[in-house]
Amino acid sequence: MRTVPSRPAGAGPRPPLLVVEDDPRLGPVTVEMLAGQYDVLLVADAAGALAITEQQDFAAVALDRLLPDGDGLDVVRRIRSRGSSVPIILLTALGSLEDRVGGLDAGADDYLTKPFAATELLARLRAITRTHSVTEDVLMIGDWEFRPETRIINSPYRGRIVLSRTEAQLLHLLARHDSETLSRERILREVFPPGDVPGTVDTYVHYVRRKTDRDIVTTVRGLGYRLGTP
Repeated sequence: MRTVPSRPAGAGPRPPLLVVEDDPRLGPVTVEMLAGQYDVLLVADAAGALAITEQQDFAAVALDRLLPDGDGLDVVRRIRSRGSSVPIILLTALGSLEDRVGGLDAGADDYLTKPFAATELLARLRAITRTHSVTEDVLMIGDWEFRPETRIINSPYRGRIVLSRTEAQLLHLLARHDSETLSRERILREVFPPGDVPGTVDTYVHYVRRKTDRDIVTTVRGLGYRLGTP
């Protein structure tokens, strides 16, 4: 674990950023890329990342996918399971569509394939931290508080639950049209990438219900889905 030198006096505080990278050459290079904008802490394994994120708050986490003691996706899931909405960007050589979708569905906010330019990484970090810095809308679904920007839903019984990006987009769409029944085709068009099939909608409705409450989404037979009352 290491930090870069502090910023010169008078330059103002930099937001804290966690970089999780085990490559002994790439880790310091990544820190150097980001040190002008962030106060960077570098750790080299999943255990270190999980420990430090329990002890300290960060503006964002830049996380390698392949770590010596585990998969970065498991780190993302563990962080989200605690109720943390810290912005996370995965940095990895695994760049297939399946890998990217898996990373986002695990709870990451963005996915950047190696090798990458410093300017692109900084731009991606600005984008995901900007999203998390705005004042959040809170939507009430029965007695549940849903915060679409950070994908957090607060259960009156179980506390904070973090949804994946796709789960949150689906629930947000239904919440914005709470007096309507939306067809699978419309949900597919507005939430999912081109090429997905209507059955994908059913799968993600199941995911949302499993994480929250079965009555949070109502099935309207032959027509589609609408927001329910858990």
